[in-house]
Amino acid sequence: MNVYFLGEYIKKQREKLGLTQEQVCEGICEQVTLSRLENGRQTPSRTRVNALLQRLGLPEDRYYMILTKNELEIEALKKEIIACNALDSAKEGFSKVEQLEKLVNTDDNLEKQFILRSKALLGYLAGRYTKEEKLRMLIQAIGLTIPDFDLEIIGSHLYTVDEMKIINQIAGVYSDMGQNKKAADIYYQLLKYVQKHQQEAVISSGMLPMVLGNYARALDLCGYYKDAVDYAQRGIEACVRYGHYQMLYACLAIQAESYHFMKQDEKSAEAYHEAYYLCKVIGRKESMLAIQEEAKNYIGLEFRFK
Repeated sequence: MNVYFLGEYIKKQREKLGLTQEQVCEGICEQVTLSRLENGRQTPSRTRVNALLQRLGLPEDRYYMILTKNELEIEALKKEIIACNALDSAKEGFSKVEQLEKLVNTDDNLEKQFILRSKALLGYLAGRYTKEEKLRMLIQAIGLTIPDFDLEIIGSHLYTVDEMKIINQIAGVYSDMGQNKKAADIYYQLLKYVQKHQQEAVISSGMLPMVLGNYARALDLCGYYKDAVDYAQRGIEACVRYGHYQMLYACLAIQAESYHFMKQDEKSAEAYHEAYYLCKVIGRKESMLAIQEEAKNYIGLEFRFK
C-alpha cells in the first residue's frame, strides 16, 4: 500500500483531477493555507481538512489527526444535533445549537454553515419557520461557502458532504411546496455529481442511496412511475452494496406505490410487504404505520403480523 503525508495525498488527488488550488479550497480556506498544507508546512482544523477531502471525492476516514479539546466538543455537539433532527427533538436541538455557537470561531464558514442548516431543519420541525423561510435559510447556508451557487448548474462546483446534504434538503423543500419537477431536476443534477465525483467516498458518505431514493420519490410524485421504479431499484442495490440501509424501506415503498399506479398490484403487494416488515424489524413504527395505511387504501392489503 502506498503511504503519503496528508498534504501530499491531497495534492496528488487534486492534480489527478486536474483541479486548481482555488477550485478546491473555495469557501473553505485561503489558497495559501491549502498550499502550505500540500507542502507539509501547516495543518488546518479537522473540519477544514475533512471538507477539502470531500471536495476531492475522498473519504475522510483515510487519515487520523489529534483533536483539540475544543474540536472534540464541537464534533460531539454536531453529532447530538444531527440525532435531534432524526428524533424530532427540536427543543433539545436548539439548546445544543446554542452551545455550539459559543464554541465556534466567528470566521469559520463551515461551522456557521452547519449551524444555519441545523436551525433551518429544527426550526421548520418546531413550526418556527415556513417552507419558504426554510428554503431561504438553506440557500443562505450553502452561499456561505459557495457564494455563486446556482440551482440551474449544480455541476459547476465541487462540494463537501454537508454541501451536498444542503442541496438534497433544498430539493426536499421544493417537493414539500408541490414543485416536484423542480425537485426532480435538482436531485437529478446532484445524482450526476455524486456519480462523477464521489466514487471513492461513496461507501463512507452514504450519499448515493439517499439521492437515488429521493430522486425516485420525486419521479413518483411527478407521475413518472416506471422511472421511479427503476431509480428506486438502483437505490435498493446501492443500499445493499454499500451497507447504507436507511433508504432501503423508502425505496421499497416508492416501488410499491408506483407499481400500484402502473396497475401491477401483485408487485405492489410484494414491495409493500417487504417495506412494512423491514420497518418492523428496524423499529421505524411511524413509517410502518404509514405503509400499512397506504397499502390498505391503495390495494386493500392487510398485514398478517402487526
